[in-house]
Amino acid sequence: MSTENNSQSLFDNSIKILTDLIAFKTVSGEDNSSLINYCDDILNSLGAESFRTFDNEKKRVNLFSTLKAKNSNNKKPIILSGHTDVVPVSKGWSADPFVATIKNDKLYGRGSCDMKGFIACALAYAPIFSNSNLDRDIHFSFTFDEETACLGAPILINELKKRGIKNGICIIGEPTNMKIIDAHKGCYEYTTYFEGLAGHSSEPHKGVSAVEYAAKYVNKLFELRQKLKEREPKDSIFDPPYSTLQVGGIFGGIAHNVIADKCYINWETRPVVKEDGIFLNSEIDKYANEILLPEMKKVFPNSSINKKIIGEVKGFDREKDSKACEFVSNITGDNSREVVSFGTEAGLFQEIGISTVVCGPGSIQQAHKIDEFIELNEIKKCLKFLEGVKNKSTN
Repeated sequence: MSTENNSQSLFDNSIKILTDLIAFKTVSGEDNSSLINYCDDILNSLGAESFRTFDNEKKRVNLFSTLKAKNSNNKKPIILSGHTDVVPVSKGWSADPFVATIKNDKLYGRGSCDMKGFIACALAYAPIFSNSNLDRDIHFSFTFDEETACLGAPILINELKKRGIKNGICIIGEPTNMKIIDAHKGCYEYTTYFEGLAGHSSEPHKGVSAVEYAAKYVNKLFELRQKLKEREPKDSIFDPPYSTLQVGGIFGGIAHNVIADKCYINWETRPVVKEDGIFLNSEIDKYANEILLPEMKKVFPNSSINKKIIGEVKGFDREKDSKACEFVSNITGDNSREVVSFGTEAGLFQEIGISTVVCGPGSIQQAHKIDEFIELNEIKKCLKFLEGVKNKSTN
């Protein structure tokens, strides 16, 4: 069979796999075990050694699978990493979001871009890795719930540490148009709950409005947001260059004439440096515990304010001499380095000593949107890149 035919067959298989992956409705927080079984079956049929880690309910699963080197050459193993979850769909799609549709050289479907396209390419290329004379291990790392504060990856990372897998080069295939991303901010998500005392609105002094105190809390967050701008590092590489904060929603109350006894707010911050996250949490906790809560308890002693950590995703720090960036550059010929505003699991791998880079097919501009798509040419570029990975992983 000619090289051209081989390339077409590989591309066709990647499209088939991507079509299958999109059909699994792996919305964040939902069971992803069927998709993991599908991936595991492909890799196990090639002789890969796999293990799984789970959430507390055993419904959401991480998969870590390895094609072992046939001839060890002390090369750093490669980790091809992707998250299996997708964001929820909203109304307005032109077609069923969980049925892959190809039109005008674009493949549409939820997760096509973010980031089942990369996983499909990795799985399609796995037989070629398996049939090659590998001189380094090739790992496949597929996680759950990256879209909700990276809930799955820390569980996997802990298992990697236990197994002594703390070395290597990790390529996280988030959509970057195959550009090299070597840094991003952290992402800390919180929900703060307020509980006061209900009552008739004509006697506000006899109740404790959870909504009122939540509003004061939000105003304090906005004050602190300005302070975060003032803490902007002089050498920041990000846009905007300072740590950001935003409130995603405030929810409480049941009627116009009832003092709300319950309220909660969703908020997040994206710190440039971890010290900003420490500063922000210290200041808002101090305000809640020393100012707001005593006021609430004067009227109703059982009043409460509780901040729940949804997730604190470590930032991805730029390394002066990144082995991962060097590895990818040697394949693509692109020596440029970029940063992004979105978060990934990169900082978690980096934290345990694994050199990490974010580089994958598709554009982040299409992620999370109605009629999400990936250009077919991006799939071809990713497969060509994986050919380079293979060439650097064989004798």
